[in-house]
Amino acid sequence: MIKSISGQIKAKAALIDPDRYGRSDTSPMGRWFWEIDKVLLLLISVLIGIGLIAVAAASPAAGHRYSGGSVRFSELYYFWRQLAWIAVGVPVMIGISMMPKDRLRRASLFGAAFFFVLMIFVPVIGFERNGATRWIEIGVGQLQPSEFLKPFFVVALAWLLSLRESDKTLPVFAISAGVMGAIAFLLMQQPDFGSTIIFGCVWIAMLALAGVSMRMLGMLAAATVVAVILAYFFYPVATARIDGFLFGEGDNFQVENALRTLTAGGLFGMGPGGGTRKFGLPEPHTDYIFSVIGEEFGLIACLAIALLYLGIVARVLIKLLDEDNSFAILAAAGLAIQFGLQALINMLVNVQLAPSKGMTLPFISYGGSSMLALSISMGLLLAFTRRNPYLTRSPYVVKWSGESLAA
Repeated sequence: MIKSISGQIKAKAALIDPDRYGRSDTSPMGRWFWEIDKVLLLLISVLIGIGLIAVAAASPAAGHRYSGGSVRFSELYYFWRQLAWIAVGVPVMIGISMMPKDRLRRASLFGAAFFFVLMIFVPVIGFERNGATRWIEIGVGQLQPSEFLKPFFVVALAWLLSLRESDKTLPVFAISAGVMGAIAFLLMQQPDFGSTIIFGCVWIAMLALAGVSMRMLGMLAAATVVAVILAYFFYPVATARIDGFLFGEGDNFQVENALRTLTAGGLFGMGPGGGTRKFGLPEPHTDYIFSVIGEEFGLIACLAIALLYLGIVARVLIKLLDEDNSFAILAAAGLAIQFGLQALINMLVNVQLAPSKGMTLPFISYGGSSMLALSISMGLLLAFTRRNPYLTRSPYVVKWSGESLAA
């Protein structure tokens, strides 16, 4: 009987022989081309292209603000630098997306440990900018360890939580809580309240996906509220941001000017290079580039960008509906949630619905650390959403006695 079933499977498998459809290329590039989610790759590519246009629009304002009379700042100074970072970041993203998942898991564990240790030394060897010490000078530029820790943290956390599937007695929640607490402490020292929120929200979301009990999630929600209240009373940075947002106290020039700039262009904008309010923004090429887009390209363009971010997150989550590997599900979902949440926070700040966070808009804001870290993150995401079209997805795979029999 088994031989009969096996023979039928082989006969049907011959009908879908990959060689007949030109998919016999077994090279790494060939396998990558047929397994990669091309729609997701296209959406990310479009976002990178939009970001380059946006940086070109914001570059004159940023150059004017930070030139200090220096001739090295041309009108497109930040545009050319961003183009160079894209030329580095895109190959990194593609290269990572071609790697096997097991190798990426091991590399991510090492990367998480490395950048966590580097964050410990940020207050010692880092330099201050705009009242925050988040960067380390590395000669060719500035490195922000927390940006690189984000994707590696997600993958490492996914691996840790997936261990619970094989052994329910493992204290994965306690271990992850300890790591999250240590990261939050280091971020608050910088200070980086916005990244602390990102890490915390992603951690809770991944716990929910891992099947943590509702009782535990309720306790975490209550602890989060208590933590925010304590931060308001005992953490000056949080106090200033919350007071400014809720009560209009302190210097709210940034967020107020950002909203005025964003709406100045109306629905269709003033056209490329036609914006004038952008010259009054404090960080037109990074934190408030979304407002520059609104002024020059209009609110329609802003809505399209928001939908593009939503489309990337939705594409990943839909793709995971038929995934059966818990580690891949947690890693890909965590990376998508982290990506979407960072974009959401930046846009909310620009429309004055959230206090200023000093957070970039993924793939659109200017920045070397941001571009490379996001390239790593999206490379990991593309790798964890890859599908072999001939394994476990064929309608001719037959289950017999609990085991799959394939040709």
